[in-house]
Amino acid sequence: AATDHNVDNTTAMLKEWMKSAQRRYHFVEWRPMEEPRSYTDEWGPKHWSLSRFKHLLKLRQAALEAARHRWADYILFVDSDNLLTNPRVLDLLIAENRTLVAPMLESRSLYSNFWCGITPQGYYKRTPDYQPIREWRRLGCFPVPMIHSTFLLDLRRSSSRTLAFYPPHPDYSWAFDDIMVFAFSAREAGVQMFVCNKEHYGFLPIPLKADQSVEDEEESFTHTVTEALIDHQIEPSEFLFVPPKPQDMMGFDEIFLINLKRRRDRRERMLNSLAALGVEVTIADAVDGKALNSSQLQALGVEMMPDYKDPYSGRVLTRGEIGCFLSHHAIWIQMVEKGLQRVLVLEDDVRFEPRFKRRIQTIMEDVEKVQLDWDLIYLGRKRMQVAQPELSVDGVNNLVEADYSYWTLAYALSLNGANKLLSAQPFSRMLPVDEFLPIMFNKHP
Repeated sequence: AATDHNVDNTTAMLKEWMKSAQRRYHFVEWRPMEEPRSYTDEWGPKHWSLSRFKHLLKLRQAALEAARHRWADYILFVDSDNLLTNPRVLDLLIAENRTLVAPMLESRSLYSNFWCGITPQGYYKRTPDYQPIREWRRLGCFPVPMIHSTFLLDLRRSSSRTLAFYPPHPDYSWAFDDIMVFAFSAREAGVQMFVCNKEHYGFLPIPLKADQSVEDEEESFTHTVTEALIDHQIEPSEFLFVPPKPQDMMGFDEIFLINLKRRRDRRERMLNSLAALGVEVTIADAVDGKALNSSQLQALGVEMMPDYKDPYSGRVLTRGEIGCFLSHHAIWIQMVEKGLQRVLVLEDDVRFEPRFKRRIQTIMEDVEKVQLDWDLIYLGRKRMQVAQPELSVDGVNNLVEADYSYWTLAYALSLNGANKLLSAQPFSRMLPVDEFLPIMFNKHP
């Protein structure tokens, strides 16, 4: 366990983790280095300078030599910001019976931990083979010229004995980069690299630019966590106490999360994601459309709009859509009764974009600066009219005057907007909520 060049409390956290976790390992080597806190030739904490590459390659080489010295059968390299969500990943990689093999990791883009092509100078080469593998349209374990970030090396094989991270191979002439140095070593040793996508194994963040900050990295990693939480449970280490992230409401009076009680899986996922983002929410129990009957609807004064049919599918209004409308309507009423000036409404199937929190706060701050008279701001929607560009809002970046839109995944609502929605008496001509809203701002076709 080596740690160095830190500007945070990594060393203290590793020491705390080792106190309890060390007994589970045959051997742990501890290599902390508190100073220096940065590299002399770096531009900033995310700049990969020559000395940083050299130091990393030496650490990887030391780990490789330590594993060989202890007659280990395998060595697993995992970057500390990679999230392995498949508990069988190690067994699955071993079962592939390859000298060098990586599990394909996911990100918010096509970026992953393998290349399908490489130029004569050792740089990434775009090929038609990459995307079908990355998108799971071709399944298997594939020979590739580059794997990185997380991979398994079988030390029992004689072909692995000449593999090295440092010093670079005597014939090495490519750029001084850790993954390129090792890929060249594998090529010269005649060791084929493989990447497997037979299952979903985990996630990795997209690399940051050299001029970005530690705060940018935290936001990027938080987004990776929220993406992983969509389909996986991420358990914190039992050997380390991590205080919960401080939560706030991003300047809103209240943030509501609409969720059906019977969908506890979605509730848990959303609460975990929002906790990772540092967002405080109030659960708004959704109205279950499946449990509604005609008597209940009549008592609420709900009447269907005559002859309504979905403009795209042609179907009539469903009980699920009625329940969804009632759920949003209850929040509008609560907002007016409490006198809440502005709220944020989230549905439980929303997915968060990178820098979600910072971007929302920036938009709302700009809205305040220009004193924009607003009722509703879509934060998550499906744009239905794409033939004409939407008009930008002066003085507010990333905000437009919304045209015909579907979905109510996420929206900000002002008190004035809530009053307008309620004054329309929507129960007398019930529509899906994502049809009702465009009618209210006169953008329904």
